[in-house]
Amino acid sequence: MQTCPGCGARLRPVLGPVHAYMTGSPACWQAFGRLLAAEYGDPALMDIHRLSVDTYAVQHPGDATDRRAIQSVGLHLARLFVQLENPRGPKETNNVMLGFSARKASLIALAPPRSFAVTVADVTPHAGTPAHADKVRQWARATWQDWSAQHDYIRKWVAQAAR
Repeated sequence: MQTCPGCGARLRPVLGPVHAYMTGSPACWQAFGRLLAAEYGDPALMDIHRLSVDTYAVQHPGDATDRRAIQSVGLHLARLFVQLENPRGPKETNNVMLGFSARKASLIALAPPRSFAVTVADVTPHAGTPAHADKVRQWARATWQDWSAQHDYIRKWVAQAAR
């Protein structure tokens, strides 16, 4: 087994691509791809698709000196906050994020948690099953909690960006 340097998931090693600026293993990136394939293949799962994307992204924060990584973490944490603490429909959430994107240059590098309680390795075995959406929601809630040291910053940034 190999440990993903981003989320800490233990997965069988594979050769393959990784994301351009998120820190992760090829096996983890491949597992995430399987999860996304299940979501794109079932319209009923599209309501939780953004939770999957946001959760994976903040568990693979990348290099804190890379502007793309800094903005990715901040924006995905902001969308997790909106989805989990101020739920809206997918279209309204997306519209909020478009507004946030205009202010992404103000985001700062955030120190990630030391570990994550739930990873894509815990969710992928349920991809496409009746448990898929619930597992993604558990993963997202656990990950948002794992980032609790940054909640105050994200809440303040969201409040300012929403003006």
